[in-house]
Order: sequence, then C-alpha cells, then structure tokens
Amino acid sequence: MLAHVTMKMLHHAKCFQHLAIFGSVRALHKDNRTATPQNFSNYESVTQDFKLGIPEYFNFAKDVLDQWTDKEKAGKKPSNPAFWWINRNGEEVQWSFEELGSLSRKFANILSEACSLQRGDRVILILPRVPEWWLANVACLRTGTVLIPGTTQLTQKDILYRLQSSKANCIITNDVLAPAVDAVAPKCENLHSKLIVSENSREGWGNLKEMMKHASDSHTCVKTKHNEIMAIFFTSGTSGYPKMTAHTHSSFGLGLSVNGRFWLDLTPSDVMWNTSDTGWAKSAWSSVFSPWIQGACVFTHHLPRFEPTSILQTLSKYPITVFCSAPTVYRMLVQNDMASYKFKSLKHCVSAGEPITPDVTEKWRNKTGLDIYEGYGQTETVLICGNFKGMKIKPGSMGKPSPAFDVKIVDVNGNVLPPGQEGDIGIQVLPNRPFGLFTHYVDNPSKTASTLRGNFYITGDRGYMDEDGYFWFVARADDVILSSGYRIGPFEVENALNEHPSVAESAVVSSPDPIRGEVVKAFVVLNPDYKSHDQEQLIKEIQEHVKKTTAPYKYPRKVEFIQALPKTISGKTKRNELRKKEWKTI
Repeated sequence: MLAHVTMKMLHHAKCFQHLAIFGSVRALHKDNRTATPQNFSNYESVTQDFKLGIPEYFNFAKDVLDQWTDKEKAGKKPSNPAFWWINRNGEEVQWSFEELGSLSRKFANILSEACSLQRGDRVILILPRVPEWWLANVACLRTGTVLIPGTTQLTQKDILYRLQSSKANCIITNDVLAPAVDAVAPKCENLHSKLIVSENSREGWGNLKEMMKHASDSHTCVKTKHNEIMAIFFTSGTSGYPKMTAHTHSSFGLGLSVNGRFWLDLTPSDVMWNTSDTGWAKSAWSSVFSPWIQGACVFTHHLPRFEPTSILQTLSKYPITVFCSAPTVYRMLVQNDMASYKFKSLKHCVSAGEPITPDVTEKWRNKTGLDIYEGYGQTETVLICGNFKGMKIKPGSMGKPSPAFDVKIVDVNGNVLPPGQEGDIGIQVLPNRPFGLFTHYVDNPSKTASTLRGNFYITGDRGYMDEDGYFWFVARADDVILSSGYRIGPFEVENALNEHPSVAESAVVSSPDPIRGEVVKAFVVLNPDYKSHDQEQLIKEIQEHVKKTTAPYKYPRKVEFIQALPKTISGKTKRNELRKKEWKTI
C-alpha cells in the first residue's frame, strides 16, 4: 500500500467557484465561466454557447492536476480526496491532489532515471484496479512518455502482439502476467525495461514498491505541445488484429472536459465511481481525465470479479454521488432485491459501452428513483452523443450530440440524411477537425484514410436521428460484438477457434442474452474426423481452448455445429446473415 491518509469528512457544497481548466488553458471556455453543472433543458442554448480553445502547450499533470493542488492548499476546494481506493479486504487508500502529485513525481523519476525512458518512448501498462495504475497514468504524463493500457485478461499471445506492434520500450505489470512477459520478451527488441507491482522481487524486473520508497519527489514536468501523442489504445480488432489508436494531450486531456462537465455532471464536491476495466479507453474517460479535470474524487473498488451485492453495498456505504457502469452491470443489479440498500449520496447514474434497454432503465428508476443517462463514444473519440441532465430522456436513445461534435447520419457518398433514415453515424471533420478525436491509427495509413467519407469521420456504427434530434443506435457495421461492456471483434475469436484440431471453419457473431445483452456465438464446421464425437464434450473443449488462446472474456458462450458457412460469391463469410438468423430478423 503506497499511502494511507486519515479520512476527512466529505461535504457537498451546493455552490462554489472554479475554472474548468487552469493556467495556460484559461481560454478553454470562452467566457471563463465556472464549470458548474449544466442544465440541458435548453439544449440548443448550452451547445451554442460552448466553445473550446487549444493552447500551443498543454500537459494534464501540470495544467490541471497541479493547479488543483494549488487550490487545495489555498482552501479553495472541497475536502474530498483526489483518489479513493478500497478493496474487499478492508484496505483503503486516499490521496489528496498534493499527495497524488508527490507520488506521481516519484514514479516519473523512476521512469526517467531507473528505466532511462525518453520523451516519446512507449510504456505498456497492464494492471488491475490498484493505486499504481493511476500513478503510472500521471507519471507518463509528467515524463512525456506514451501510455499504452492493456486489460489484465490478455494472454501471452496478446502481449507479444502488443509489444511487437507498439515497439514498446517498457512494460509495467504484476506477478500474474510477468511470466507471460518473460516468455515473449526475447522476441521484443525494443523492450528494455520491466517494472513489477509486487511484494516480491523478480529477476530482470524493477520492483516498483521498493523503488518508490527511495525515489525523489522532485521532478519537473515536461513541456508538451497539445498535439503530441499522449496515449495509444488498442481497438477490439474487427476485420483484422487490433489497431493502435493515437490520442494527443489535447484530444483526451482537454476533450474529455466535455464528458466531465456535461455528461457526468461533475463538480469538485462529487465522488465518481466508474467500474470500467483498466485496459479500455473508457477507464481513461471516467477514471482519470473527466473527473480530475472537474476536480472530483476518483473512487474505485478493486473487485477481482463482478459481485452484484458488493456493488450495491459499496454504493450504500460510501458517499458516491456519480456512478458509471456498463448496461450489463445495471441489468444484473436490478435482478437483486434492492429494498435494503439506501443510496443516500447517489444523484447521477450513467451508462456506456453498449446500448441499454428501456426495461433496465425503468427497473433501475423504480428501485432507486434515478434515471440512467446513456452515452455513446468510441476508443477513437470522446463522448459523441449523450443524455444530459435536464434533457428529456427517450428510453433506448443515445441522446443528442455532444457540444464538441457536429454529428450527422450520412449515406455511402457522405451526404447528410434526413431524420428517420438509417445510415452511418458520422462526425464532421472538415473544414475544421474537432480535437476530441484520435489523430490516426499508428502505422496504418490506409485504415486511417478509410474512416473519412466526404466531410465526415465515419464511426462504423449505423443509426438514425429522429425529428427531435435524438440519435438511435441500430447496428455495428464492422460486426463488433458488445458483451458485458467489452467490445469483441470476431476475427481474433475465429482465429482461436480455427487453431483447434476439430474446427474446419468458423464464424462468430453476436447472440441475444437476457443478462449480458448479447454474447459471442460461434458457428463451427467440424473436420470429418470429429463429426462422430460427443458434441457437448467437444463444445466444452473448444470453449476452453479459446479461453487459453485469447483473452478469456472473448470465448463463445454459445457454439453451434453446422454443415457449411454462408458465403459470398467471392468466398467471404456472410456474418450478417448468421447474425440476422440468430436475432430472428429474417
């Protein structure tokens, strides 16, 4: 444990004054208004008044976090901690912004001195919800190194692919994944530093806990330009292996102020809990930038696995005011008897990662008295559309466009479609490209170019806009499966399936599920030698094989053996036909 701080009484002031962004970015909001919650009952007025400016130099650690430290010292901020961590064993960590600054500067010195990392070097971070994950995020900002998060469910094969394709110079992980890293490290010529978060030493690794004890907290933050690459996030891998999505210091460090101020409705008196996995961009959204840009407290509960009762108990016990989770979590929570739980502090609930069904939102409202405000975005973007406080919620809709983006439904030629017509969801990028958008897919110019159509960035998702300006999600054009908040590309699952000796061919699509919304289903053509085998046993063997070959959450929960896959005249599998049959739309 890095630091224990005596818990202060948390109070929730109704009124306070502060700038949304500090110092060199005072012009972020054109009139320097305080970042108090916005009422979207007049959506047009709020969005028309919104304007963001981009300073030449910007670094989130220096220009936001350190400025909150100054306000904290001056007594101009509510007494919430900046960071609040608990686990199931009763351990607890709280850091003020000052302590977060001190500890992250120590970490920064380790990266710069012990690991000899230079500005622009790449750091892969694979840790569960432990305090060091947050320190690593801030330390990379301070040193100008490029952070590359990864989920702890990555396999050895996944880690090798990410190390090689990213040309990462350093990796930070724990005891669980260190053996997998050691197994592939000889194949990764750029990797020269390995840090482990562990109570025990490991040959060839720097022990972060020990190093933090001796590191200096005197460190000067690098002066980064707003358009320097800050982080790289791997996509889900839909038509190929996962792509590397590059974000600059301004695209997330400034762009996510939209999420924090408008969708999450955060202020310095709020305590924000986001349950996202640390490997996904959503964790950067709601566990780092959005809350801290607003001066709110980042709360996290380190649960090794999802436990509905633990979620409910935590919401009841701690003064959490804003809760963010995937629809699957809400779906499982409302199936519990919630009568004995009282959420005295909770005032705002949001959901993202996949569409949330109206029945779940209705049950949640009946049990808690609170609405769920759905939001829509991608690894490549900040919030694209959302349901905002004060705005009428249409159950099943993703809401209206974020103030940062001009969102339209467009046809195959890039022409804007009228209300009611289905098309591709696009963001206008010409003549002026909004900065809450990724810059490019690293080392993949053709894929980057393919996202542009006319004046629009094409999200790859299908939808329509109604007469009131609300957007409605229809389908994923790229066959991505959204299950329990995870985006799963069929390509990697099919590759894993096809490695099993019994599988001749396979195709993976989504399948409806009452709990998870949708799950992975595999249609498998068996090799002749296996057609007489016990099919139930064979299904279990195939599922276990996929769990070991790729990340376990991607395994097909449903498997169906068929004689042949439907294909186009050119030999491509018609996944769309299988998916429609699965969802009984044909």
